[in-house]
Order: sequence, then structure tokens, then C-alpha cells
Amino acid sequence: MNITIYQKPACTTCRTVYKMLQDEGVDFNTVDYYVTPIPKIKLKELLKKMRIPARDLLRTKEPIYADLKLKEKNLSDDEIIDLMVQYPDLIQRPIVEKGAKAILARPPERLKEIL
Repeated sequence: MNITIYQKPACTTCRTVYKMLQDEGVDFNTVDYYVTPIPKIKLKELLKKMRIPARDLLRTKEPIYADLKLKEKNLSDDEIIDLMVQYPDLIQRPIVEKGAKAILARPPERLKEIL
């Protein structure tokens, strides 16, 4: 079954997960979602596979989170997903997808849950 990592290559955690998969000899694909944005429909699918609400995938320490005053706003999942598509810095990373399951691999040791 194919494994896909949605990542930002400059991210330390993403690089760690990438190396862990290489060390395990696992065949996988990568998506740099800053170069190839995650479409809204795919982001919804990933959230469903992770079984988390959109708000749980937000990077709350990013400047854009504060600039948009997201902590104070009561937004729907759809509204949050729209913002993540528009501002990829809002998406926690890396997301690892395998078949019907996906995880947020933070910390990287969570990768074991999907292998």
C-alpha cells in the first residue's frame, strides 16, 4: 500500500520522518504542499482519515494564525480548511497517509502507528 507524506522539506520534523521511512526501506511518495497545494477535497479526506477536526490541524504558533485572529474566531471546519488551502503555513506537518489511515507525525515516533 502506498505511503504519501505531505510535508515542507525545510521542516526538521518532516526531514526526520522522511529519513525514518528511508531507513525502514519503505517505498513512499512526497508532496511539498508549498509547491503543490493540497486541494480542499483532499484536505477534508485527510482530516477524516485522521479523525480530527480541522482546528486540531492548525499551526497555532505561526504569525498568520495571529494575524487572522483565529484563536478568537469560531470558524466551521470548512472555513478553517479554506484558510489552510489559502495559507499553507497554517497546516501542521508532516501528514502521513497510507490507505484508509492518515496521521500527523508529530512527534516523528507516531510514524510507527501507520507502518
